[in-house]
Amino acid sequence: MNDQSEIRANANSIIKNHMIWSMGAGLIPVPIADFFAVSAIQLDMVRQLCTLYEIDYKETEGKAMITSVTGSAFARLGARAIKFIPGVGSVIGGMTLAVLSGASTYALGEVFKKHFETGGTFLDFDPSRLKKMYDEMFEKGKQYAREIKQEHDAKAKAAEKVQEVEDDDVNRLSKLAKLLENGSLTQEEFDVLKARIIKG
Repeated sequence: MNDQSEIRANANSIIKNHMIWSMGAGLIPVPIADFFAVSAIQLDMVRQLCTLYEIDYKETEGKAMITSVTGSAFARLGARAIKFIPGVGSVIGGMTLAVLSGASTYALGEVFKKHFETGGTFLDFDPSRLKKMYDEMFEKGKQYAREIKQEHDAKAKAAEKVQEVEDDDVNRLSKLAKLLENGSLTQEEFDVLKARIIKG
């Protein structure tokens, strides 16, 4: 792997990690809290990309560039009002916002990655041109975020099933131990039944 390919792979890793963290922050049931959490994650992503591409990083400029590309903070907060819908807002809105937060972070990361790859710096950052790229990448990011969420949900369900089986096995072994203890089973019978449970 040459230096350019390695740098790109590292950039993709930085973007994906921050995208996943943003999705987690998007589930925070308080609109202002999730906005600031995602903003902080995106700013950290830009800082790490600057370090990777050896670009002089300045936090104030970074914040201004993120806002110029992603749009007004107040406009983005408007969408979070769904979280206030009684009963369902915090759940349904949170799930949707997790995907949107991830998509926004992915799109932003791709914009900075492509800008830095072509030799760009903070000095020649063109918000209007890069905003268009952000909007295109945002659509791609939504699909990517949905795939990550589905993969995460599938893993969580699989883990729950494993836990259920393990809990069931523990209960069965506990019952066998009581039967052995009160003399209902011999040691030999206990060992045979225990082996069956352990083998599944």
